Amino acid sequence: MIDKTMTFSVNEDKEAVLRQNLTTIYDALTEKGYNPINQIVGYILSEDPTYITTHKNARSIIRHIDRDELLQILVKSYLDK
Repeated sequence: MIDKTMTFSVNEDKEAVLRQNLTTIYDALTEKGYNPINQIVGYILSEDPTYITTHKNARSIIRHIDRDELLQILVKSYLDK
């Protein structure tokens, strides 16, 4: 049995776009009075778009974000690597 580790990478340009989109979503949730962290985590865990408001087109924006890429960026940011 061969034990190979798969690699996953997101280029810096795509990371900047994801960061900008996530900021837009965060701001829209905040403006509508939601806790943006809880709502975004709910979406990531369930992939249920109803966790995200339609305000500022946030729900449409989040549907175009790949969850795997988003998680990679979040972990990278958290670990500051």
